[in-house]
This record gives sequence, structure tokens and C-alpha cells, in this order.
Amino acid sequence: MKMKTLGFTTFFETQLEKLSVPSSKIPGRITLEHKHSYRVVTENGEMLGTVSGNFAFHAFSRKDYPAVGDFVLIEQMPGEERAIIHHLFERKSKFTRKMAGLEIDEQIVAANVDIVLLVMSLNADFNLRRLERYLVAAWDSGAKPVIILTKADLCDDVTTFVQEVESIAFGVDIIVVSALTGEGIENLNEMLTEGVTAALLGSSGAGKSTLTNALLQNDQMKVSNIREDDAKGRHTTTHRELVLLPSGACLIDTPGMRELQLWDQGDSLSASFSDIEQLAQACRFRDCTHKNEPGCAVLKSIDEGVLERARFKSYIKLQKELAYIEKKANTDAQLAEKRKWKQISKQQKKLR
Repeated sequence: MKMKTLGFTTFFETQLEKLSVPSSKIPGRITLEHKHSYRVVTENGEMLGTVSGNFAFHAFSRKDYPAVGDFVLIEQMPGEERAIIHHLFERKSKFTRKMAGLEIDEQIVAANVDIVLLVMSLNADFNLRRLERYLVAAWDSGAKPVIILTKADLCDDVTTFVQEVESIAFGVDIIVVSALTGEGIENLNEMLTEGVTAALLGSSGAGKSTLTNALLQNDQMKVSNIREDDAKGRHTTTHRELVLLPSGACLIDTPGMRELQLWDQGDSLSASFSDIEQLAQACRFRDCTHKNEPGCAVLKSIDEGVLERARFKSYIKLQKELAYIEKKANTDAQLAEKRKWKQISKQQKKLR
């Protein structure tokens, strides 16, 4: 396995050259993560890895640890298929979300991705508001978003669904696929060439694992049927995993996320809702809140049926959510910085 096939581009080669590391340390890519234990693939094959003590000492949050898709510098333990991870390469892109629950921290879903495949099925689980949320996170990742509409064989009116998606996903490619008939798979394969990394993201039952099997041309990924009462799926994929496709591309399959909680993606909110941002520029007042001000171009467009009220509500909801996350994250970051220097100070006292 060549590292270039795994996506080790000039961006990472330049970092490696600057490190000037001994020959005993080699680059690898994280394909699986489980509680700070990792499966790493290198030119010498796969091995299990754990971070070194020095690495752990300097890691102060989850984002400081490797995630699926990350490139790391490892040292293989003599006579074993195990390795110590010494260094994490700078990421060229990352798809992140707020961790589930009350904890305010960033969780990296997939790292060093070129294409984010946003998967949504053409059944009762079709949800434009959820797709808007995914698009905001996708634009912020640094990767190219592509929308994949699955289960076309179960849909009688694909064109209407596509038009609905086009109304909110400006300039984003949309591919309609059916793993059963093979529709759209060839178009997707043309995009997933050697050295390219893509990540599949979507809710449970969207067809991510079935799509992965179609691209792998086997049944490596376990699949589950959707529930008949609400068309929602069960969690088939329970962990993030990077697999190599026959085309030479890398694909990261992820567990279904019913609710993607955003993380620090204010700029991408503007990109995803560019239609509303453009309308706001025509408001009479520069600080218009679009509630009841006279001369509000946004409210006027809603009244005239140009802008869908549900889309505007989604925009406001995401705006409030990001404002809360930013405020809370700044407070937590200050506390984390204090803990960091307290730990460093303790270590320095021990060395005296």
C-alpha cells in the first residue's frame, strides 16, 4: 500500500520533511478509533496503535487526539504488529460537530476529507431542514459537499425531491442513486478516484452502509432494514471506519446522526443561507433583526412567497445555536487554558 494511495499528498509530505525524523518512525493513517486505541495502516501493513506518554501529556482536549482519517507518525514495536503514535499531522480538513450531551467540546467526525457525501433517502425520512444543518457543517469542513439521494428505486417522483434540494443547496452537486439498480453508482465512482478521501454522513437508515457495499462491490458493511412505521433506520454502523475502495479512493463510513449539533460554523452559515444573507442586504436598517422592522426585505420576501418561512426559521434557529456554542466554548476554553498551565507548572516543579 503506497501512502499516496491513502491520500498522503504534498500537504503532508512537506510536514514530514520539516520533522526530520529517524527511519524507525513512519507515517500511517488512522482507519479505526476506539477509546484512544487505533488501527493504523502504513506501507508496512496494518497495526494497532496507542499514543505515547508524551503525546498524551500535551493533549488537552479531544481534538488533540487522532481521529479517523488522520495521518500520524508511528514507531512499530519490535516483533509486534503494534505501534506507538508519536505525532499528529496538521489536518487539511475536518468535519466536526458538538459532542452529544451537555459537554461543550468539539468532536471530529472525519479528518482529511476531500469530499463530504451528504446522504439522504428518498422516503418519509427526507428532511430539508436536517440537510441544511449538514450543509452548514460540510461547508465549514474545508471539503467539497456532494448530496447523495438514495433509494431512488423506492421513489415515484424523484424530480420533485431533487428540485426541493436544489432550492436550498446552491452550487452543490446532487447525485441520485439506487444500490439495488445501480443507478448513479458509476457517477459516484468517477468522483472517487485514487488518492481521494470521501466521508459518508447522514441519519440512520439513509443507506450509507448499503452504498458503501455497492462501492466496495461486496457486503463488507452490515446493513439493516428501516422501520416500517416511520421510515427511520436503526444504527447499523456503530463506529467510524476508513475503507479502501477498488478505485483506490478512501471512504469513511460513519454512524447515523439523527441530530447533528453544530460547532463554531458561523461563516459557513452565511454560505449555506446565502439567499437570506443577500436579501438582508436590501433591508432598510443595517442592524435589522427581521422581526417587525419596517422596510425588512426578508419579511417582505416571505410574505410574497419568495422565501419559505420554514427555511427562515431554520436559519434563525441555527444562528441562535451557534451563538450559544460560541459563548459557552469561549468560557470553557479559558478554563481549559488555566488547567493546561497549572499542569505545566506542576511538571516544572517536579523537575527542579
